[in-house]
Amino acid sequence: MSVDTVMNEMAGTAAPSEAGLTLPEGVELRRVDGRFTLMADGMELAEDFREMLPRLRPDRLGRELLVKAVRVRGVEEIRVFDATAGLGEDSMLLAAAGFSVTMCESDPVIAALLADGLRRAADDPVLSGVVRRMSLVEGDSVEILPALAEAPDVVYLDPMFPARTKSAAVKKKFQLLHRLESPCADEASLMDAALAAHPRKIVVKRPIKAPVLAGVRPSHSISGKAVRYDVIVPA
Repeated sequence: MSVDTVMNEMAGTAAPSEAGLTLPEGVELRRVDGRFTLMADGMELAEDFREMLPRLRPDRLGRELLVKAVRVRGVEEIRVFDATAGLGEDSMLLAAAGFSVTMCESDPVIAALLADGLRRAADDPVLSGVVRRMSLVEGDSVEILPALAEAPDVVYLDPMFPARTKSAAVKKKFQLLHRLESPCADEASLMDAALAAHPRKIVVKRPIKAPVLAGVRPSHSISGKAVRYDVIVPA
């Protein structure tokens, strides 16, 4: 079932199961104050891109390590395929920096949360222009990437779901996401699919001390305090 179909049915009174969504025991998806909200064990999660507005200011975007890693010298309109979109926050950063971003998310519940966040952001006068540079595809990027009709400039991979900071809010977010989708178990297939799309480069987000993804050494890396971006330029 497509993301649009799920959203249309959930916009009414349908239960998640009636909208084609299967949730783990103890997890609920409700519409709360106009937002799709994931609920479990006293925790709640809804995507609200307005919370990112401080990071989206032009004077801050240029300092974002992800933006620096994704830039392609000599290419003005950079097309990015985010193969592990999650709740789309990295994609929002890239779109705010002027890139065109296609987001791919395999879990239908996470995709519905992301689609709902994008819908509300599209109605926001500050974010609407950014959202126009973003599109969402629900499916397995391992299958989708090799079949793309046109090679993206950059394939972005963030296969890690574990919390990366000591923030309790971040930990709660990842606890809920883990209830729906496990961290990537087949890193080699994900890397092979990214290479099969024939991008100009692949950018991989990793914890600062983590090994390289699938044993593929990067051409170079851009590192921060907790996270690094490995940049792979295919031969």
